[in-house]
Amino acid sequence: MPILVEIFSSPGCSKCGHAKAVLLKLVNEVGADVIEWRDVNILQELDYAVTLGVLSTPAIAIDGQLIFTSLPSSKKLGQELKNRLRSN
Repeated sequence: MPILVEIFSSPGCSKCGHAKAVLLKLVNEVGADVIEWRDVNILQELDYAVTLGVLSTPAIAIDGQLIFTSLPSSKKLGQELKNRLRSN
């Protein structure tokens, strides 16, 4: 079963665009069959973002749990994804 990674972003956020690029690169390296991801526009899904505790963008949730409240390094995000995949 793939893990779900959600990037909480807002329109015009340059860091959010960078976060998406980093995640796409990691998904391509690890495999799209094991990582499902989606972009969550906080303006359109504000209630959901607040429920998870998102206070700023970009933020990253994995399997419905807020893991990163700011943009992590590519290495840190990659390590977290690999750890999650090993525990699945």
